[in-house]
Amino acid sequence: MKRFVYINDDESSPTHDLYCDNRISNRKYTLLNFLPKNLMEQFSRFMNQYFLLIACLQLWSLITPVNPASTWGPLIFIFAVSATKEAWDDYNRYLSDKKANEKQVWIVRKGIKKHIQAQDICVGNLVWLRENDEVPCDLVLIGTSDPQGLCYIETAALDGETDLKTRVTPSACMGIDFELLHKIKGVIECPNPDKDIRRLDANLRLFPPFIDNDVCPLTIKNTILQSCYLRNTEWACGVAVYTGNETKLGMSRGIPEPKLTAMDAMIDKLTGAIFVFQIVVVMVLGIAGNVWKDTEARKQWYVLYPDEGPWYELLVIPLRFELLCSIMIPISIKVSLDLVKSLYAKFIDWDREMIDLETDTPSHATNTAISEDLGQVEYILTDKTGTLTENKMVFRICCISGNFYGNEAGDASKDKQLLNAISSGSPDVVRFLTVMAICNTVIPVPSKTGAILYKAQSQDEDALVHAAAKLNMVLVCKNGNILELRFNTSAIQYEVLETLEFTSDRKRMSVVVRDCQNGKILLLSKGADEAILPYASPGQQTRIFNEAVEQYSQLGLRTLCLAWRELKEDEYEEWSYMFREASSTLVDREWRIAEVCQRLERDLEVLGVTAIEDRLQDGVPETIYTLRKAGIHFWMLTGDKQNTAIQIALSCNFISPEPKGQLLLIDGKTEEEVGRSLERVLLTMRTTASEPKDVAFVVDGWALEIALKHYWKAFTELAILSRTAICCRVTPSQKAQLVQILKSCDYRTLAIGDGGNDVRMIQQADIGVGISGREGLQAARAADYSIGRFRFLKRLILVHGRYSYNRTAFLSQYSFYKSLLICFIQIFFSFISGVSGTSLFNSVSLMAYNVFYTSIPVLVSVLDKDLSEETVMQHPQILFYCQAGRLLNPSTFAGWFGRSLFHAIVVFVISIHAYAFEKSEMEEVGMVALSGCIWLQAFVVTLETNSFTILQHLAIWGNLIAFYVINWIVSAIPSSGMYTIMFRLCRQPSYWLTILLIVVGGMGPILAIKYFRYTYRPSKINTLQQAERLGGPILSLGNIEPQQRLIEKEVAPLSITQPKNRNPVYEPLLSDSPSTRRSFGPGTPFDFFQSQSRLSSNYTRNCKDN
Repeated sequence: MKRFVYINDDESSPTHDLYCDNRISNRKYTLLNFLPKNLMEQFSRFMNQYFLLIACLQLWSLITPVNPASTWGPLIFIFAVSATKEAWDDYNRYLSDKKANEKQVWIVRKGIKKHIQAQDICVGNLVWLRENDEVPCDLVLIGTSDPQGLCYIETAALDGETDLKTRVTPSACMGIDFELLHKIKGVIECPNPDKDIRRLDANLRLFPPFIDNDVCPLTIKNTILQSCYLRNTEWACGVAVYTGNETKLGMSRGIPEPKLTAMDAMIDKLTGAIFVFQIVVVMVLGIAGNVWKDTEARKQWYVLYPDEGPWYELLVIPLRFELLCSIMIPISIKVSLDLVKSLYAKFIDWDREMIDLETDTPSHATNTAISEDLGQVEYILTDKTGTLTENKMVFRICCISGNFYGNEAGDASKDKQLLNAISSGSPDVVRFLTVMAICNTVIPVPSKTGAILYKAQSQDEDALVHAAAKLNMVLVCKNGNILELRFNTSAIQYEVLETLEFTSDRKRMSVVVRDCQNGKILLLSKGADEAILPYASPGQQTRIFNEAVEQYSQLGLRTLCLAWRELKEDEYEEWSYMFREASSTLVDREWRIAEVCQRLERDLEVLGVTAIEDRLQDGVPETIYTLRKAGIHFWMLTGDKQNTAIQIALSCNFISPEPKGQLLLIDGKTEEEVGRSLERVLLTMRTTASEPKDVAFVVDGWALEIALKHYWKAFTELAILSRTAICCRVTPSQKAQLVQILKSCDYRTLAIGDGGNDVRMIQQADIGVGISGREGLQAARAADYSIGRFRFLKRLILVHGRYSYNRTAFLSQYSFYKSLLICFIQIFFSFISGVSGTSLFNSVSLMAYNVFYTSIPVLVSVLDKDLSEETVMQHPQILFYCQAGRLLNPSTFAGWFGRSLFHAIVVFVISIHAYAFEKSEMEEVGMVALSGCIWLQAFVVTLETNSFTILQHLAIWGNLIAFYVINWIVSAIPSSGMYTIMFRLCRQPSYWLTILLIVVGGMGPILAIKYFRYTYRPSKINTLQQAERLGGPILSLGNIEPQQRLIEKEVAPLSITQPKNRNPVYEPLLSDSPSTRRSFGPGTPFDFFQSQSRLSSNYTRNCKDN
C-alpha cells in the first residue's frame, strides 16, 4: 500500500481528510473511558476476578460469615491505588502531548506564511523551520538556506546519536529560488507509515513550470523526521508526509510486551497450589458441616434449623467456608510486590557507584518489574564493539601494496618509510590515502579557530579521516557534491557522482567520483576483507593482503580493505541509468540497489589494509572474571572477524589460554561441511564434559546460518554443553535467534549491547541491558536497564539483582504465611463451632489485619541486606543460591506453610484454653488470638531480618504499638462491635501472660531449629554472616575453575581467614582441591555448594522442542 501526498494543496482538497492531523496522543485513557477501561484491565487478572467473586458472594447475607467490608474495603483500596497510579502516569503523558501539540510553527497555505499550532499541520503542508527549531512532523526536504541544498540535523531524540547528520534536498528541487518555494506544486508517492527510521523509499514528481513531470527518487537522506532539531542551518523548508501518531517516531512508540520473571512464574504456581488446597478444604469442611447439621445440630434446642430448607441449602455452608478461606490467597500481594519492585528500580537509579564519571551518565531502570531476575541470570550475551571496548577507534598500522607500515610502537603515522613515501608522492600511497579521506559520510566543519572538525556517524570513519589528515591527506570541505582535499601543499577536488551506502549485507561502502583535474571517473571502495578481496581483478595477487588481515586480527585490531578502479564514461552512464531506476522503485528498493551495486563493485584493484585499535573498557576483564565465578556463562556476539574476536575474548577473560582453555571451531560453507564440523565439536564437548577444562566454541555467521536452519537440535545441545561461545560476523537477527535458543532451554538470559544492531537481541532476552555509548542511545532506550559502562554490570547483578531476589522471596512467602495463619485459626475454630463457617474475628479486625497490621513491617524489608555489599562482591559464588531458586521454591514454601500451621495451632490452643472456659465473649477470644498473631509476626519479621535500621525498628515495633492504639480507639466506639474489649483485656494480667505463652510457644521451636542449622549445618551465607559479625577479614583462595555442566563438580572454594584469638572454627574452609576439604567443626564435612551445574542430576532441565 502507498499514499499520495499533494504538495501545497488547498485545504478543500479531499486528500486532506484521508490522513490524520498532527495531533500527538500518547494517552491511554480519556475522562469518559478511564473508569471502565481501567477496571476492565484490572479485572483481566485472575486473582482480581477471584477476589471480586468473593466480594460479591459476601453481599449474600445468608452465607457471609463476616461483614462484606472486610473484603470490599481492601479490594477497593488496592484498586484505587492501581487506578491512581495509572491516572497519574496518563496525566503526565497528557501534559507532554499538550506541550508538543500547542507549539507554534510556520507553514505556507495559499501562498501565505502562517503561524499555527503544530497540531494543525496537515499532510501536504509546507513547513518552514528556522535554526534550532524542533521538527514537528516527518518532512521531505525541498529547500534550505545552503546553496547546495544541504542542512544539518541533530537526531539525539530519535536514536540518541549526538553527531550532526546531513540532509539534502532532492535533485528535482535543486536551484529553486527562495521566493518560488511557497508556490511549489507536485506529488510525493510514498509507502504507508512505518517505524523504520533508517529507510524511506519514495518518489517525487513536481508539476510544471518547475519540472516536466520527471520522477525523482527520495531516500531517508531527503527527509527530516519528527523530534529532530535543525542545526547550523539558517532555514529549511519541507513537505509534511507523515503527521501525528503516523510519523516514524509515533509508529515506533508503544507499550512493550510485559516480561514474566522466574519468581513471578513461581508465585503463580504456588498461588495455584494454594487455590487447589483451598478448594479441597472447602469441600471437606462443607460436607462435614452439612453432615453435622443434619445429625447433631437438629438435636440442639438452640439451633433453629427449619425442617425443610430452600433448594440451595446444601451450598450455604460450603460457600461460607469459601468466603472464610478466601484470605488464603493474600489480596495485597500484587500491590505489595509492585511497590517494592518500584523501589528496587529506584535503588538502581540512586546508586552513585554506578554513575559513569566521564560522561556523568547514571544507571537507569526502565523496567521496574524484573529486578529480581537480575539475581537469577545464567547466560550473558554481549556485543563487543562499544560494549566490551571503548568504541574509540585509533588508526594504528596498515599494509599498502604489500608493504607493511607501523613502527615498533605500532603507529603507522610515525613510520619513516611511510612518511618518505608520502613526501615523495608515491601513487599507491596517494590513492590509499585518498580512499581513506573521501570514501565515507564524514562532514568537515570549520571551527572558529580555523581548525577542521569532523562529524562522523561511524567511529571507524572518524579514525580513518583523522589518520589521513595526519598523513597530509586532509579533507578540507564539502560543498554540495564537491570535495576538496589538501595533500602536502596542493589542493585536489573531486565531484561525488554517486554514493553506494554501507549495508550489513554488502559489508562495504563505495563512492563514484570524478577527478576535477583530469575528468577521470573513479570507484573508491572500502569494507570487510570478505566483501573486497573476492572482487579483486583476476590478475591481482591478494595473498599478501589476506596475510595482513590475518596478522592484524591476531593482534585484536579491526581491519578494513581499501580498493579502487577507474570507470569508463559509457560504463558509468549505463550503470547510472540502472542505479537511478533501482533507486526510484518502491518495491524491494534495497535489494535492487544492492544488485545494481554488485555490477559495479567488481574487478577492483586492492590498495591495502587498515588496522584500527579499539581498546577494552576499564574493568571489563575483572567484571567478566567475577561474573564467571558467580556461575554465569558468557557468549560474545559480534560482527567482527574471528581472530579479532578471539583475541578480545582472551584479553577480557572470556576464555582461558592454553592449556586450560580450548577453542573448538565450527566452520564450513556447505550443509555437509557444517554438519561434520558441528558433530566433531559436539563429540569433543561430550568427552571433555567431566574434565576441568575451559572449552568454548567459535562459529561465524555463515556456518551459524546453516546450523540454525538444518541442525537446530544439535546446535541447541551444543549451547547447553558450552559455557562460552564466540559468534563472529553475525547479523542482528542471528543475535536474537541465539538468545531464543537459550531461552527455549529455560535459561535466564541477559543481553547487553550499545548500538541499534543490538536492539533485537536486547528485546528478545529475559533482561536487556543497554550501554549509553558512542553509538547513541537506541540500545539503552530499548533495554530494561541502561548503564554507562560494562563494569557496572557486576554491581547490577551481584548487588541489586541478588538483594532484589532475596527481598522478594521473603516478601512473597511472608504474604502467604500471614494469610494462611489467620485462615488456619478460622478453620480450627470451625471444629468447635459446629463446622458452621462462623468467623472467630470481627470484620474490622480482618480488614485492618490484611491492609495495615501485617503489611507495613514487611515493606521495609526492601532495606534488608543479609550480607554487606563488599562481601557479596568478594564472594560472587553465593549468587548460586539465587540462580538455583534456593530461597523461593516448593520446598521453602512448604516450610512457611508449616510455620503458619504450627503458629495457628499455638495461637488457637493457647487462646481457647486461656479464655474459652472463662465464659468470655467470642470477640474477646478473637482479639486475644489476633493479638497473638500480631506479636508472632513482629518476631517473625525480626527473626528474618538480617540488618536493622531505625526505619525497620519503627516499622516493626511502631506497628505493634499502633495495633493497640487503633484498637483502643475502636473499643471506645459503642457501635464498633468491640466496645470496651481492648480496655478490659489490657487490664488483665492473664491477657499479657497469654501473649507471652503464644510468643514463647510459637517462636521457641523456630529459634531452636534456626540455631541448630546456623551452628551445625550452616549455609555458606551463614558462614559469611558469622565472619562479618566477628569482624574477621574475608578472602578468596585461588582461581575458580570453570565447571562443566553435566557432572556434579565442586565450585570455587570459599575461605574465611581466622581472626586472631578466635575459635578455630573460622579457619579456611576449602582449598582448591576437593580431596583436601577442611571440616567445619569436628567430623562435619563442609561442601561449598552441591553443584554449580545447572544440568546436574538434582536440577535437570528439559530443552523444549522447537
